[in-house]
Amino acid sequence: MEAVADDFLDLAMAKALANPLRQRILRELELVGEATSTVLAARLGVTSGGTSYNLRVLAEHGFVEEVRERAHGRQRWWRLTRRSVRFPVRSRQSPELRAAIEELNRLWLAEDAETFARFQDVRARMGPWADAVPYSRGSIRLTLDELAAFFEDYLALLQKYQRPADETPLEARTVLTRFFAFPEPQEETT
Repeated sequence: MEAVADDFLDLAMAKALANPLRQRILRELELVGEATSTVLAARLGVTSGGTSYNLRVLAEHGFVEEVRERAHGRQRWWRLTRRSVRFPVRSRQSPELRAAIEELNRLWLAEDAETFARFQDVRARMGPWADAVPYSRGSIRLTLDELAAFFEDYLALLQKYQRPADETPLEARTVLTRFFAFPEPQEETT
């Protein structure tokens, strides 16, 4: 499964993603690799009809795909695609798209905070992985063009280390990475 070229998020894609259950489905597929709607339903505590419908919505927008070689009868297996989606700049977003993106960002930030809290709760039991939290908090002075280049470099670094499950060493773990950069709101602009 190769990475798909970057696409800009449109309103339909944003609405598809800005759904809490669909976010949970994507997260589970990130963890388990491949699953059926029944497996996902059991893991998420929801109905298989609900997961099946939401998997089809995610597939319609290219976020998941069927694993055809594992299909058996009516049983359908699903996996994430490596689709890279970018947000259009805020000034080019319609009010509807902006609202959907803001909801999506709210969901993602809440999930990140909850996931980090769960990590803190189990960290003492994680052996050497308990120390595996590279953390940096800083600031840099950049132009808009330099910030865009910095972000592209970050994405290239992530892509360098992304690989399919069948090429991943057994001792590897999923490592959640986040990039968050924004201008200092109190600094005067000139």
